[in-house]
Amino acid sequence: MSDAQPAEKSEPAKSSVPESIFLVSYPKIVYLYPTWIASLIAGIYLLVQKNQNIPATSNVALIFLGILALNMVVLSFDFPRTTSLTLFFFCVSVGVIAWAVFEFNPDFLPAVTNVLKALQPFCNSAFYFCFFTMMTLIYIGVLISVQFDYWEVRPNELLHHHGVLSDLERYSAPHLRIEKEITDVFEYFLLRGGRLILHPTQERRAIVLENVFFINSKETKITRMLGALQVQVRQD
Repeated sequence: MSDAQPAEKSEPAKSSVPESIFLVSYPKIVYLYPTWIASLIAGIYLLVQKNQNIPATSNVALIFLGILALNMVVLSFDFPRTTSLTLFFFCVSVGVIAWAVFEFNPDFLPAVTNVLKALQPFCNSAFYFCFFTMMTLIYIGVLISVQFDYWEVRPNELLHHHGVLSDLERYSAPHLRIEKEITDVFEYFLLRGGRLILHPTQERRAIVLENVFFINSKETKITRMLGALQVQVRQD
């Protein structure tokens, strides 16, 4: 009686291990999309109002400037930890409280109240549509440019596609080490973005990719791909 056993295969499901993973490093301007969306909403609202409601136009401009200011803070500073995030919200809270004090108690500091009342910025719908169009063209340019500079991770190699003529650089991937850094909590909140550092085998310099979208998902997929083992045991 033969003791031969049927072939045993131990391998992950093909659907769970992707054949390749694409990594794209985007410029920071992509994080301005809340302001981009706000400009479209403001333009449509004022177009419906026919730019005739002066108080509403001023309020829309103030809201737009507030969103733009917050967006610029995200681009200008990094908030890598909870302490910095707490400080940011503390400053915002102080600003909101100060505005409420001067709004409901105009006699508290009359000089400051008069300055705040004089702040009545005016922008018509054409301004917001022009801003939206400008940002749209920039985003289209970004989408086109990243088609000529991106990385591809495969089970056995790391590929760098770059240039108009699709130049290609190859690196060994089986022992690829990766590091993930969440450099800014706001950037992570907006697009799940972060920094990915790749250490290819036999390469002295690390490859740093900034602003990689959905970085947790990409890091998990790369780890699963590089850690996947295919073992086949056969007994005759």
